[in-house]
Order: sequence, then structure tokens, then C-alpha cells
Amino acid sequence: MSGYGPFDDFTLVAMAISIILSAIISLIGSSARRLKVVQGGASVQDLCELTGITDPKELQTVFGPPAMGRIWNTVSLREIRAARRPLGWLISGDPIDWACIAIALISFFYSHVLLSGAVLFALVLQASGWAAVFRLPK
Repeated sequence: MSGYGPFDDFTLVAMAISIILSAIISLIGSSARRLKVVQGGASVQDLCELTGITDPKELQTVFGPPAMGRIWNTVSLREIRAARRPLGWLISGDPIDWACIAIALISFFYSHVLLSGAVLFALVLQASGWAAVFRLPK
């Protein structure tokens, strides 16, 4: 990797490593939330992150009222995919996370101005996903 484009070597490596770590953490979190849905214990936070719906009242409109403890026992992953908003893809979209990891790994071996831009775009995607999580209900 050489500092081709607007970034030097150290900056590109630091960005690539942060992208990889961020995407891996996102993949683990999304996987854990999908597991909770499959096991029948999806909470408001789980459904908000997986769908991108930021209003708990809208969750009730889409998925019906929750059971005791504000847990949805009967929601399936298919229903979640059907209700997914663009924000849900940004927060918990596995293809986006895998693409970011691929871009970061490629940047270790190749150097090009467009690749530097792609690394920056992947970093912005990851940071935007984390920032969007703070908009979700607690």
C-alpha cells in the first residue's frame, strides 16, 4: 500500500483497520439480534436495528403489539426483511459490512486514487451506521 491519492500510507492503513474492526463488530451484533428473533425474543432495540424503524409505535403498526415485557415472540426474519428501511441496511446490512471489509483488505495490496476514495467511502458508511444507532430508541 502506498500513499496514492490524498492519503499517506499510515492514514490508509489506520482507516482500513478501523473499517475492518467496525464491520466485524457490526456483523457480530447483527447476527446476535437475528438469533434473538429466531429464538422468539426480539426486543424494541433488536427490531429497530434490524429494520431501521426509529419509532416504537411504528413497530407496533408493522409487527403488531408486543407480548409481555415488550418482546415480539412471533416476528420472523422474513417479516423483518420485508419491513426493512434504508437505515436498517446502513445499520445492520451484512452485504454492506462485507463490502467494506473487502474494500479495506484490497487497499492493503493495491494502490489507486479510486481505491483511496472507496476506502474513505467505506469509512463514512461505517461511521454513519454507528451514528444512526444513536437515533434508535433505547
